[in-house]
Amino acid sequence: MSGDVTRMMDEIGAAARAAAAILAETPAGAKNAALKAAARALLADKDAILAANARDMDVACAQGLSAAMLDRLALTEDRLKAIAKGLDEIAALADPVGTVIADWTRPNGLRIQRVRVPIGVIGVIFESRPNVAADAGALCLKAGNACILRGGLESFHSTGAIVAALRKGLKSAGLPETAIQMVPTTDRAAVGQMLAMTGIIDVIVPRGGKSLIERVSAESRVPLFKHLEGICHTYVDGAADTEKARAVVLNAKMRRTGICGATETLLVDRAKYRDLLPPILDDLIEAGCEVRGDADVRALDPRVKPAAPQDWDTEYLDAIISARVVDGVDDAIRHIRQHGSGHTEAIITENADVAERFLNRVDSAIVMVNASTQFADGGEFGMGAEIGISTDKLHARGPVGVEQLTSFKYVVRGSGQCRP
Repeated sequence: MSGDVTRMMDEIGAAARAAAAILAETPAGAKNAALKAAARALLADKDAILAANARDMDVACAQGLSAAMLDRLALTEDRLKAIAKGLDEIAALADPVGTVIADWTRPNGLRIQRVRVPIGVIGVIFESRPNVAADAGALCLKAGNACILRGGLESFHSTGAIVAALRKGLKSAGLPETAIQMVPTTDRAAVGQMLAMTGIIDVIVPRGGKSLIERVSAESRVPLFKHLEGICHTYVDGAADTEKARAVVLNAKMRRTGICGATETLLVDRAKYRDLLPPILDDLIEAGCEVRGDADVRALDPRVKPAAPQDWDTEYLDAIISARVVDGVDDAIRHIRQHGSGHTEAIITENADVAERFLNRVDSAIVMVNASTQFADGGEFGMGAEIGISTDKLHARGPVGVEQLTSFKYVVRGSGQCRP
C-alpha cells in the first residue's frame, strides 16, 4: 500500500473525527441551515456539476458500460433538482439526536432514559450513482455524523462536484467542511485503508455491485450496514386484479431497470396463469424487456427465452426478467426463500388472507402488497432519502435513513442511590 495513500487517509480520518465531535453538539437549526444552503449551492453550481458528469459519462461510454449502468451514472437538470429537493426534505425532518426513545423510573427512584445519539464517523463506499454522495452526506449530517465518501472511478468527477456544493452549505452555516469528505483518489488502496480504520470509522456502508459488497464484507474490520444484492420478486396471485397486476409488474421492472428495487423475478400462480400472464408478457416485451421463463411461461409466448438455473439467482439491473409459474403462495414463498436476497418482495392479490400470509412468512427487509417494488426507497418512505437498503438484520434493516444512522445511550439520573 502506498505510504501517500496511508497518510492521506489518516489525515482525512483525523479531520472527520474532530468534525464528528462538533456535530454531536450542533443544534438542529445549524444542521438544517447547512442542508438548505447545500441545496441552493447544488442548483447554483448545476453547470459545473453537469459538466463534471459529462466527463464521467464520456469515460463510461468509452468503457462500454451497459445502458442501465449509464442511467445510474447520468445526471440531468431534473435529477439535480430532485437531489436538491431531497436535501430540503431531510432538513425538514425531525432531528433524531437527543430524542428520548424510552423513559422509566425504577422502584429505587433511578430515572432511566434511552436517548438517540450520533454514531460518529460513517464511511460510504459506492459505485456509479453520484446522487449517493448527496444523500449520504445529508443524512449523516442530519444525524450528527461526519462522513467519508469513496465513490467509484466512473463517478469520480460528478461526486467531487456534488461534495463541493455540500461543503459550501457546511461553510455557510459555520460548520466544519471536513464533516463531509471525499477520498480524492481512485487508488483502490484507499478502500483497503478505509476497511482497516477501526477507531476512526464507526461503520461503513457499501453500496454497489456484488463484487464490491463481497470484497468489503470479506476484508472489513469495521462494522457494516450492507445489502448484498437486490434480487426482488413480484408474485402475481390467482386472486390478482389483471389490470392492477399489469401496471404494477411493468412499473416494478421497467421504470428504472438499474436500481436495486427493480423486480428481477416474476412469479405467477398456476391457478390463473393462462389468464394473468399473457398480457403481462405483452407489456414487458413491448416495453423492450427480455423475458426468460420456465416451460410453462414459454408455452404461452414464443418470444420468451428459456431460463437457465442461474437466472433465478441473478440481479440483472437491466431490461431482463425471469418468470416462473408456481403452485400458489406457499410455492412462491419457497422460491423467494431459496433464491431471494432479502431485499424487497411484492404480492399482487385481492385476497386479504393470502396477502397476510405472504407478509408474515416472507422474511425480507421490505414486503409489499399491491405496490411496485420500485417504492423500496427511503425518499418514498418519507425518510427524505436513504444511504442504502440494508438486508442485514442487526441495527439497521431496510432503508437506512437518519434514525438508522444514530445509536443510543442510557442516561441515568439518581438522588444518591447506592446499590446494596
